[in-house]
Formats: sequence, C-alpha cells, structure tokens
Amino acid sequence: MDFNVKRLATEAGLFLTRAVQFTEEKLWQSEKTNLDQDFENLTVRADCTKHWTEKILRQTEILLQPNPSARIEEFLYEKLDMKAPSRITNSELLGQHMEDAAKEFGLESPYGSTLVKVGECERRLGAVEKDFIQTADISFLSPLRNFLEGDCRIISKERRLLENLRLDLDACKTRVKKAKAAEAKVAVVPDFQETRPRNYVLSASASAAEQELKTAQKEFDRQAEVTRLLLEGISCTHVNHLRCLHEFVEAQAAYYRQCHLHMQDLQEELRRLPGGFAQNSSQNAPPPSLPEPESVSSPVETLTIEEVQAPASGTRKAKVLYDYDAADCSELSLLADEIITVYTMPGMESDWLVGERGNQRGRVPVTYLELLS
Repeated sequence: MDFNVKRLATEAGLFLTRAVQFTEEKLWQSEKTNLDQDFENLTVRADCTKHWTEKILRQTEILLQPNPSARIEEFLYEKLDMKAPSRITNSELLGQHMEDAAKEFGLESPYGSTLVKVGECERRLGAVEKDFIQTADISFLSPLRNFLEGDCRIISKERRLLENLRLDLDACKTRVKKAKAAEAKVAVVPDFQETRPRNYVLSASASAAEQELKTAQKEFDRQAEVTRLLLEGISCTHVNHLRCLHEFVEAQAAYYRQCHLHMQDLQEELRRLPGGFAQNSSQNAPPPSLPEPESVSSPVETLTIEEVQAPASGTRKAKVLYDYDAADCSELSLLADEIITVYTMPGMESDWLVGERGNQRGRVPVTYLELLS
C-alpha cells in the first residue's frame, strides 16, 4: 500500500512538472528542445501516410460493400473474433428473383426462358463478385488494417513517450539554469551571518540538477533514436502497400474480365432463343456510312421524285432504325422507330428506296431501314 501511494505521488509530481513546463513553453517563458529537421520530415510523412491510408481503406470498404449496416455488422463480428455469416450479393438475389418469376410465367414461354438464362448469369456474376471481395480483403484491405492497428499505434505510443521525455529534459534544463543563476548571485553577495554557507547548499542543488539533466538527456536521446527507426520504417510500408495495390488492381481486372465473359456468353445464348430481340441489336450500333449518290447524269435524275407514282404492287413496310436528315429535296427525313412504306423505282441505285409517309415522298437509304414482312 505504501509503495502504491509513493508511486502515485511520484507520478502526480511528474505530471505536474510536465504540465508546468508545457504551459511555460506556450507562454514563451521557457525554452523548448527542437528535434532536427530530418526527424520532423519523417514525422510529417508518417502522419500523411496514416491520414491517407485511413481514407483509402474506408473508401475501398465502401466500394466493396456499399451497405453501411452490413459494414457495421462485419466490423462487430471481426471485433468479437467471430466468423461473419455468408451474405448473398445483390446480383445473386436478382438472379434468384428472376428464376422464381420464370417459374410463375412459365419456363416454356419466351419471357420465362429468357428470365432463366439471365438469372443464371446474374448468379454467376454474384459468385465472381464474392471471389473479388474476398481476394481484395486479403490482399489489399488486411495489410492496410494491420498497418493502422499495428505500426501506427506503436509509432504514436513512442512519439508520446518521446514528447514526455522532452518535457522532462526541458524541465531539468530550466532547474539547472535557475540553480546556476542563484549560485552566481550568492557568490557575488555572500551572507556571512548564516551558520551554513548558502553557496554550499546551492552548489549541491546545482550538482544534483546537472546529474538529473544528464540522465534525462540520455533517456531522451535513446527514445529519439527508437522513434526515428520506427519512422524510417514508413518507407518499407510504402513498398508493401505498393505491392498490395498491384494485387488489388489485378484482382479488379480479373473480376471485370470474368463479368464481361459471362455477359458475352449470355448474349450468345439469348440470340439462340426463339422470339428474342437479338436481330435488332444493331440498333445500338452507330449509324452506317451512307453510300455516295450517283452523279447528276444518273438515270434517277431523269424522273423527279415528285413525279414517281407508287406501284400497284410491290410496296413494303419498313421500320426506321436511325434518325436521318435529308441532304436535299429529293430525300425524305426519317425518325427512328417510325413505320414507312417503301418501294423501288426503275433506274434507282440498289442502296436507295423510295419512301412514303403520308403525303411526303423521297429517297431513303436502305441501311437505315429494317424491312418488315
């Protein structure tokens, strides 16, 4: 019990001394021991590394798991050292809903059979996403967490200890300075009436203060060297994080590559299904280049488009695939998805047809049309 009380009193006195020294430094009443510029640069680099590592880690976690509730749940399981239950991905859930809907609509119907194919593909995409999340967590997120929870905490602890030892060192310097000033003052004006010379007492006090200063200086130098070695290890941390970043990029590239392959396979399967819309997929492609019209002397110009009469037979309906702006008065402007009547005219180029829309008539390019039966 006595030992604990003494220890508590010693720690309280040490805390008070440091508080006084810190306050005097803030009030510019005491000198402060400054570390060299190289050490300060290492400190700034360590703080910068910690700051941006925390941001990168947090944003990567959001990328892999956008649901904040799920992230909190995984965090709690990790802190409790328990294995988190397997969670179904959004793609897998979508695929499951599509397959259930297909059973309701009928597996033999065009819509139902297509839902089954897309649902299976979504399940495969969900499995690929799970593999990517697991790989990214092991190869990228775990090293970042280990750095923040391991090296960063050790560096912070050693820096706090170094700061406390610096306060102790500066407090010792202040005591030595005051003791020497008092000793010099007594040496100039001695007091011969005292039974014990004051300069003798002050000399002993100055010697004790100098001894404490040497001890504090030694402890401070040793701690500064330990902290410097830890800060210099940040360079190795950057090399390690660089390697992890390359592994993350490789995992992400493999994930998107597999997703692309699955989607290509799905497109091929949908093209083979009856009643699909794969034949119209060319609508998403850029408009084809128009053929160059024939010269003015071509036979089509011998008869103006207004003079052409629709034949009694041979007309067909056509669906416009792309918007088209007429180049001159002999052509007909088109709007995508509209239905027009088309037919051929004697002497007209094979890449052109005559199109009619109500009372409007003009030449239209075949490449912009889908002939309907």
